[in-house]
Amino acid sequence: MYRMFDYDWFTGPAFERQKQEARDRCARKRFPDVPSDQFDTHAELQAFRSELEVRTLLYLRDGFSYEMKGLVDIGLRGVLTFECEPLDEQYKVGAFVVSLPFDEIVRVEVFAVHPSEKPEDMPVITGFRVSPHDVNPSRDEGRDAEGGRRSMAD
Repeated sequence: MYRMFDYDWFTGPAFERQKQEARDRCARKRFPDVPSDQFDTHAELQAFRSELEVRTLLYLRDGFSYEMKGLVDIGLRGVLTFECEPLDEQYKVGAFVVSLPFDEIVRVEVFAVHPSEKPEDMPVITGFRVSPHDVNPSRDEGRDAEGGRRSMAD
């Protein structure tokens, strides 16, 4: 079976390239009139780009998702280990380190935004949703009202 995401994808050039692409596209969106050949030398665009915040969301086969704060190297290549960004304020005082089998990761999203343009209330970026006739109550217990990410309280 082919696995899209593996240790090499996260620690090699693919993950870094996706983050760079998100930054580049956000900067191009903010500066649409800058010609492509001036992208790397345009001072204002590059300053804006360097200030961008990047969020990484991991969507799992079970429909839940995690926001990755940063990779954690525990010396194992068979699982992805990362510090998770908790959703709930009361859990932001500690640190959550999560290990996931790569087979469970079905999608990785990277979102780049400038701090000055970030909404005060960041919307929850939801993962996969089940259809109304396919609701399994035990699977939905950890979802928020929007059907989104698993809370660290779960």
